[in-house]
Amino acid sequence: MVSKKLFSAFISFWFLLNISAGAQELRLKVDETMPRLLQQADTDLDKKITVEDDPKMPFLVPLSEGDSVEINRIYYLSNLLQELAIARAGEKDSLRISLERIKEPPTQRISRRIEEQFWDDLTRTIDRKGLRKILRDTKASDGVQRLYVPATDTSGINYYKDLQDELSGFEVVVLPQKITPQYVKSIKYKPGLLALKIENGRGVPFVVPGGRFNEMYGWDSYFEGIGLLVDGRIDLARAMVDNFIYQINHYGKILNANRSYYLTRTQPPFMSSFVREVYKAMEEKDKVWLRKALEAAIKEYEQVWMVEGERLTRNGLNRYFAQGIGIPPETEKGHFDEVLQQFAGKHGLKVPEFVEKYRSGEIQDREVDEYFLHDRTLRESGHDTSWRLENRAAHLNTVDLNSLLYKYEKDFEHLINKYFGGSFMTSEGKTYSDDYWKEKAEERKKLVNNYLWNEKVENFYDYNFKKGEQTGYISATNFYPLWSGLASEEQAEAMVPQLMEDLKAQGGILSSAKESVAATAANQVQRQWDYPYGWAPHQMLLWKGLLNYGYEEEAHELIYRWLWMITKNAVDYNGTIPEKYDVVDATHKVYAEYGNVGTEFDYITTSGFGWMNASYQLGLELLPKKYHVQLDELVPPDEVRFR
Repeated sequence: MVSKKLFSAFISFWFLLNISAGAQELRLKVDETMPRLLQQADTDLDKKITVEDDPKMPFLVPLSEGDSVEINRIYYLSNLLQELAIARAGEKDSLRISLERIKEPPTQRISRRIEEQFWDDLTRTIDRKGLRKILRDTKASDGVQRLYVPATDTSGINYYKDLQDELSGFEVVVLPQKITPQYVKSIKYKPGLLALKIENGRGVPFVVPGGRFNEMYGWDSYFEGIGLLVDGRIDLARAMVDNFIYQINHYGKILNANRSYYLTRTQPPFMSSFVREVYKAMEEKDKVWLRKALEAAIKEYEQVWMVEGERLTRNGLNRYFAQGIGIPPETEKGHFDEVLQQFAGKHGLKVPEFVEKYRSGEIQDREVDEYFLHDRTLRESGHDTSWRLENRAAHLNTVDLNSLLYKYEKDFEHLINKYFGGSFMTSEGKTYSDDYWKEKAEERKKLVNNYLWNEKVENFYDYNFKKGEQTGYISATNFYPLWSGLASEEQAEAMVPQLMEDLKAQGGILSSAKESVAATAANQVQRQWDYPYGWAPHQMLLWKGLLNYGYEEEAHELIYRWLWMITKNAVDYNGTIPEKYDVVDATHKVYAEYGNVGTEFDYITTSGFGWMNASYQLGLELLPKKYHVQLDELVPPDEVRFR
C-alpha cells in the first residue's frame, strides 16, 4: 500500500504541475467577491453554502488572463466561500487560486485540510502563550479562570504562580496531596482546568476534541493520536502520551479530562496501545522515553484498574467505577429532570428544593446515591450516555473494558519481550517478565469466556455481577475482542456475520441495535451512544478488528460506508465535519442530548472534530485506492461491490 505521506506528496506535485502547465487561475478581490457570492448563493442566510440553498447559477469569477469562468455546483461554490474566508482571516485583499483547487476532489480536500489545518487548530498548550486563548473559556461558571496544579509538581507550581501576576482574572490553586471525593465536591462552585506538563518553560501540547474545547480528554486523545500518526505528526502524538504520563504520576490516573470536576473519574484505558503505536512510528527509537511511558502504563494498570473493591470485582474481571459525590456537574440542563422528579416526589418536595437538600447533605438517600454512582460510572466509560449502562454501569463487567485491559496485558508482554529482553525493572526496583503478563492475559481470557461469552448466541455480552447474568444488550462494544485479539478464530467467525446483520447501517456501524434500545429504554429520550447514532472510535476499532482476523471485504465495506457519509455531508454542507452522525439516515443533523459539536460555524470549519478527523485519515489509509474514486463520485455504498 502506498503511504499516505507519499500519496499526498504526489498529489501536491500533480497540483503544482497543472498550475505551471497553464491551469486556469482565479484572481479575486476578497471584499468584493465574498459578499457577491453570499448574496447569490447563501439564500437561507446561514453564512454557509449548502444543498439547502437555492443559488442563482452560474456564478461568474474572473480568470487571471482577463476572461471569466462559470462555477455551477454547490460543492464548488462552498469551496470558493471557504477559500475566500481563509484569505480574509489572513487579512489578504486578494485571492489567487487555481480552478483545480476549487474543484478539488472531496476526499483529497477533506484529508488535506485535516492534515494542514485542523490538527493545528485543535492544538492547545497550558502555558504563557496558550493560556491567553484558554482564558476566554466559557466553562468558568463563576467568572474566574482558575488553574489547579498538583502539590507534587513543584516546577509547575512555580511556573504558574509567576503567570498569576501577569494575567488578569487568572488564579492558581495548589491541590492537596490527597484528593478525595469530599474535596472535589468542596470546589464544585470553583471550577477550573487542571495543569498538564511543563517542559523547558513551555506547555507540552495536546489536541482537544473540538474547537470549543480547551481540555485534553482521555480516550479521545488515543484516537486523535492515530490520526496524527497517519499524518506524520509523531511529535504531537508523543507529546500527548507525555501528558498522560504526567496525569498518571501527578493525578493518579488518566483523567476523563483535565477539569477540576473530573478529578475522581478516568476514561477507557488506551495508554498501552498509544505508547506502542507512537514508539513503533518513531524513526529514532528513544528507549528512555519508552521505559518511562511503559512504567507509567503499568502503574495505571495496577493502581487504577486492579484495585480490589473498586474497578476490580470479586470474579476477577473489571468494571468502570467513578468515584465522586452528588450530581455530575457537566450535564446539560434538564438531563436528570425525570429521575429527579421521582426522587423529589418520594420526599414530598419539588425538584429544586430536593436538589438543594441533597447537595447540602440534609437529605440522605442511598437510592439516589446509587443512581448517581451509576451515572458517573457511565460517564467514565466514555459512553455518556447509553441505555446499555443506565442505572447499572457500576454493576457491569463490560466487554469493552475487559478487552482493553487484555490489550494492556498483551502490549506489556510484547514491549518487554521485544525491547527489554523479556524483563523490565521499574524505577522503584519492581521487576516484570513478559511471561508474567502473558499469564495475566490468559487468565483474563478464561474469565471473559466464562462470564461474558454466550455460547448459545455465540457473542460477548456485558455481565451484571450483582444479578449473576449477562445483559444481552447488542452494542458495538461487544465486538472489542476482535480489536484486542481476545476472540478466537472460531468466535470471530461466529461474531462477524452478527456485526454485519445487527449493527451495519447506511453510514457505518451503529452504536447499538435498535431492538436492544427498544427493550431497555425507560422513556423516549434518545441516548447519543445508542441507535441510530454512530461514533468514530467504534468504527476505527472494529475496522482494525475485522482486518486482524482477515475479514477484509467486511472491513472495506464498513470503512466505505463511514467515509461516504462523512464525504457526502461535507460536500453537501460546506465542509462540515461533526462530532457524530445518525448512521441510519447518514446525516450530521443530530439532536440527541448534547447536540453535535462541529456544526456551528460561519463560512468555514477550521477544526472539524478530533476523532472524526482521525477516522477519516485512518479510513483512507486502510481503504484500497480503487474505492477512492467512487467516494469522490459519492457512489452510495449499496451500489459498490466489495469483492
